[in-house]
Amino acid sequence: MSQNYTGSNSPLISTEPYKEFPSDRYVESVSDISHQLDGSENNGGIQPFLANETAPTLSVADAIAQMLENLGVSYAFGVAGGAMASLWGALSNSTIEVLNFRHEAGAAFAATEAYFANNRPTVVFTTAGPGITNALTGLFAARGEGAKVILLSACTSAPQRGRWAIQETSTYTLPTGGIFTPGALFNYAITIESAAQLPQIFRKLALALAQPGGFVAHLSIPTAVQTSLFEDIALPHLDVSPFPMTASKEAIAKSVELLSSGPFAIWVGFGARDAADEIRQLAEKTGAAVICSPRGKGIFPEDHPQFVGVTGLGGHTSVLTYMEQQPPLRTLVLGSRLSEPTSFWSSALVPKGGFVHVDIDPEVPGVAYPHVETFGVRSDIKSFVQELLQQLPDAPHSTMSLPHPEHKAIEPILDVDYPVRPEVLIAAIQKIIVEGSDAVVMAECGNSFTWSTHLLQFAQANRYRVSTGVGAMGHAVTGVLGAALANNSKAVGIVGDGAMLMNNEISTAVKYKIPAIWIVLNDARYNMCHQGMKILGLKGADATIPPTNFAMIARGMGAEAIVVVRESDIEAALEQAIASTVPFLIDVVIDADRPAPSGGRNKSLAAQGIKSNSAKNLAKQVSFPMI
Repeated sequence: MSQNYTGSNSPLISTEPYKEFPSDRYVESVSDISHQLDGSENNGGIQPFLANETAPTLSVADAIAQMLENLGVSYAFGVAGGAMASLWGALSNSTIEVLNFRHEAGAAFAATEAYFANNRPTVVFTTAGPGITNALTGLFAARGEGAKVILLSACTSAPQRGRWAIQETSTYTLPTGGIFTPGALFNYAITIESAAQLPQIFRKLALALAQPGGFVAHLSIPTAVQTSLFEDIALPHLDVSPFPMTASKEAIAKSVELLSSGPFAIWVGFGARDAADEIRQLAEKTGAAVICSPRGKGIFPEDHPQFVGVTGLGGHTSVLTYMEQQPPLRTLVLGSRLSEPTSFWSSALVPKGGFVHVDIDPEVPGVAYPHVETFGVRSDIKSFVQELLQQLPDAPHSTMSLPHPEHKAIEPILDVDYPVRPEVLIAAIQKIIVEGSDAVVMAECGNSFTWSTHLLQFAQANRYRVSTGVGAMGHAVTGVLGAALANNSKAVGIVGDGAMLMNNEISTAVKYKIPAIWIVLNDARYNMCHQGMKILGLKGADATIPPTNFAMIARGMGAEAIVVVRESDIEAALEQAIASTVPFLIDVVIDADRPAPSGGRNKSLAAQGIKSNSAKNLAKQVSFPMI
């Protein structure tokens, strides 16, 4: 999970978990009360009960809400239901902001993006049965992206299991492995059958959240257990500091030796997002050329003279030009898995001396290119680069000019400016949104991804978000709410019409006054699939969608919206959206036949040995996400 992971950690644990916890929600034993009354113990800050008052009660649901508050959770996203009514009520009466979404997958996508916006763990809550299964795609994305997300779900109580309860959630109806146990989806999963389990669960969550990298957990709480009393039990007073992950002196020395033996390039991944300043200093100190993954856009300024381009899906041919004409001896890989969307596993991106690959996950270095000489270093990116800055010598100033991302001039309008060309739309987004605001920009999978990644330029880290591993439709459409909420500012989703029809949360944004902006590339197609089939020479498959007026839908839900059909109206529409204080949708009718930028992909395919564009040859080696 490499490029997800950095050494940064959110504020997790209060050293006094009960300091401001209302005493009327807590149950204490008689001995505890007597200790408080005689002044011998303050029990973590709980005020003593007066002699004539009845001891208040605290339920398991209340205790879980308090536990989550102490773990630093600010937001909970989900869809409520009867099986988790007590838990929903406890969350709603805590300091955590609770948002009811329209679909659990959308809630999970929003929770993922909220984490990346403020670096604090988030919660997804669901009811039993379909509530859990609906959320799994979004949680799959959370795990793949490296977010810190905790799923709270309801399940059927023990006496009712196997008796066909409503939305029964038990081993009779759902597989236990992978959903209710740790595995590929959840780092940690447990069913809470007793209040006595909570202190140990709290401890495990706190320790895991303090580790660098992502963490996705599932706490399943039977309906009856939610209301049971949390008596004679106290959550531990935990003060867990972030765990540093630094390289050994030997690994640093070997890295310095390898990187000092000749010119090297720096390949920046998403896992390096908290080391932007250090990476820039390293590049300028050593003269290294810098390339980045799609998720790494902006970590190194894309307008910097040492920036060569983006690799992989939606990337730039300038990267391959650099590797052909000015090849480095080695490449320093920082926080990237070098997965297919980042590298296409192209041999053209492999330097003669191989890689120095830094990641917090020891399994990552060498996995994408198992045949290539790789020196793997397990470390937080920021601390590793800080060490290099101290030990690497300054390089002499190079007079060689590096290639830069290609930017074709947009042809002037000859007659009518309808429909909108995607490259004209992206140019306007660059001017009004990227350069004219501080909004986070997210791009949906599909052609929205390739147009945005290829043409937009960012000079700051953490302003551009795409999902490369899971790439689920609906991620940006709904994730934009989490980004806007946690940033307390505008967030913009550049999305396709297919994704917008699949899973949108416009109604949710309206309810909670979240300043999300959707820019819909409306071409009445699943256009990556449509264009991909055309390139493959395959006919007969239908990827069209009936034309949809998304502005009308958005206005029907209470948002502001506008339809744009002419290029001359784009900038005014974007300015109106940025100025609006409510959710805003721009429905852009685009030219569906403009081919999405795939020059980097095509050249990469050629480098991998594909010499013909014949359907027979391509069909064996190309899938739609690679187009």
